[in-house]
Formats: sequence, C-alpha cells, structure tokens
Amino acid sequence: MIFVIHEVNPQGRLIDKACEILEEGGVVIYPTDTVYAYGCDIKSKHAIEKIYHIKKIPRKKPLSFIFPDISSINEYVRNISNDAFKIMKKAFPGPYTFIFHASKLVPRIVTTEQKTIGVRMPDNNIALELVRTLGRPVLSTSVSTGSGEYIVDPRDLEKVYRNEVDLVIDAGPKVSDPSTVVDMTSGHPVVLRKGKGELFFLS
Repeated sequence: MIFVIHEVNPQGRLIDKACEILEEGGVVIYPTDTVYAYGCDIKSKHAIEKIYHIKKIPRKKPLSFIFPDISSINEYVRNISNDAFKIMKKAFPGPYTFIFHASKLVPRIVTTEQKTIGVRMPDNNIALELVRTLGRPVLSTSVSTGSGEYIVDPRDLEKVYRNEVDLVIDAGPKVSDPSTVVDMTSGHPVVLRKGKGELFFLS
C-alpha cells in the first residue's frame, strides 16, 4: 500500500490512517529530511523485531527515535547537559542523530549494550506529524540495501518492500545522504558519522 502525502501540508486523514497502521503493530516506510526510513510504534515489540528482520541486522544494533520537540526527548534519555541542550536547540529540526543514555521508558530491545539510543527531529512535516498524531516516538532506521546504498524513489521502495511493510508514504525522491550522528553521552559532541548535517557545533 502506498499513500501520496504532501510534504509541506500533510493531509490529516492520511496521517491518521498511517498512525492507525502504526498502532496496530504495522511497519511503515516514511520520509525524513535525509533518506526514507522504516518506522514503527515503539510499543510494538513485534514490529520492532520485524524491522530487525527486514534490515537483516543483529539485535542491539542501535536504532533511533523520532520526536516532535526537544521537551519530549527528556523522558526517554538521561543526563542531557546544558551544552547538549543548546546544540539540539540549534540543530533541530534538522538532519542530525544525537546519541544519549536511554531512560527506563525505552524498550530494552532497541537499546545498545551501552544502554544508549539515537534521537532525531527531522525537518520534515510528515515525520513530525506522524509522531504528534501518534502521541509517542516513532522508531526510525534508514531504508538501505545490503550494500549500504539508499533507495531514494518511493515508487521503487513500494516495489521492493510491498510484501514486507504495511505502508509506503510517498513524498517524492529524497537525498541519499544520511544524518550526521553525534555522540552526546559524555556531555560534549563526538562526531561518529558525518552526514547531511553541518558540524556547526565544533567551531
């Protein structure tokens, strides 16, 4: 199934239907401000396990959560330093993933051995409307092939994954650059991967 949703002004009825699929334990592919991503309700262990299976990645491989605002991040991570808060305030919404220590609200299945998670607030109205409407974070991990390449056209995504996901949200082709990943567990930024996001916080 595929929904064509306007990126600037997402149709509310289609966002509602997508959230119904998430609440029922479905897996969706949706746009971010970088590449397309798999998403599911963080309360659905079955959907989380299905994403691990589709991506063919081991358990404890770090996954990220999409949040609608910085204040909602506080519940799911521990020890946000003042520096980290200031950096996120400048970076979000934007193409960044920040790594923090996970709180007890985070399902154990998606935390690393170091008990960390990634947090995202993409500059994409569809992604943000999904989490606002659902009322809790959406698990997120990029849609990539086994060779590490990204499928950027949603029509191709629907052809490849129609039997593995419950919905593809079509917002047009996306860029092939992933987010910039920054470890904030020490309270100070450590760049783990340079992606689309500029390293303004290192200057």
